[in-house]
Amino acid sequence: MRRITRITTVGVASAALALSVTACGGNSSDAGSGSDGDKAAIAYDIGGRGDQSFNDAAYAGLAKAEKDLDIKGSEAEPSDGEGDADKVQRLTELARSGNNPVIGVGFAYAPAIKKVAPKFPKTTFGIIDDASVTGENIANIVFNEEQGSYLAGVAAAKVSKTKTVGFIGGVETPLIKKFEAGFVQGVKDTDASVNVLPQYLTQPPDFGGFSKPDLGKAAAQGQLDKKADVIYSAAGLAGSGAIEAVSKAKKWNIGVDSDQYQQKGLAPYKESILTSVTKDIEDAVFNLIKSVKDDEPQTGEIRYGLDKNGVALSMSNPAFAEMKDVIAAVDKAKQEIIDGKITVKTAP
Repeated sequence: MRRITRITTVGVASAALALSVTACGGNSSDAGSGSDGDKAAIAYDIGGRGDQSFNDAAYAGLAKAEKDLDIKGSEAEPSDGEGDADKVQRLTELARSGNNPVIGVGFAYAPAIKKVAPKFPKTTFGIIDDASVTGENIANIVFNEEQGSYLAGVAAAKVSKTKTVGFIGGVETPLIKKFEAGFVQGVKDTDASVNVLPQYLTQPPDFGGFSKPDLGKAAAQGQLDKKADVIYSAAGLAGSGAIEAVSKAKKWNIGVDSDQYQQKGLAPYKESILTSVTKDIEDAVFNLIKSVKDDEPQTGEIRYGLDKNGVALSMSNPAFAEMKDVIAAVDKAKQEIIDGKITVKTAP
């Protein structure tokens, strides 16, 4: 798999990226250059590959496509402090190099895809976690994060001994507030006496809350000091800092996006990761790549919820799997959401 490495200077990153991609994949500007279906690319969100969460889940889908579909994969890393122009350049060069589909990992790619997709009508552009930008060659891959987070809230309320739990959001955006809303509702519906401590690391336009583990660690320590004994972090790479702090305090973590109990980079803390709210980003990426290879490209909104196992709670930690009463409560809530008996809020 060809990976475009991170370069810290934004202007240099754009120029180097263009050179790297065109040198490896050609530099034709023909809008049909990406239509062969043999190459696919993902452009990572803040934090890049190695975040043990969101970006790594997307990478897993690309790696699976390489293995099962004989796809040549390319990865493009973000640079610190970059703007929309840098994302436009990145997506343009990936498409021009013959990649199809080109997938932007995260809602931050919406403005760039809006500009680039019309210029390459025979290339499919995927965007994860955004449905605001649409087009005939755009696939909007979205998830019911609030549903999985509701189940996390049920579990947190059931296992908390201090009646205090925490939520850490990377950046206060509508997407991350969905995680908070579902979690708080799940907690309160299970035990109204449990106190929830919500906290965000940064505010837009500062998106460092998704990439700085020290911020997550400090926030988690603050919540631990307030007697939280279960902390759910939806903060990308910054969440690893929270997981470290909670693990050292011998309290419970709830992970996000990937099954963080299984992440090698978090192995020293895995026993503290009770469960994770997973989003099936891996299969979503794989399915989009496969659809293009099969000449039946997915377009429009593609939604993954509890009903399709697109969001779920992981069961990897044996300690969690043995909590029969907790699992029963989670399963009951899951079925009631699927049956429409519980409507989960998407905003606090």
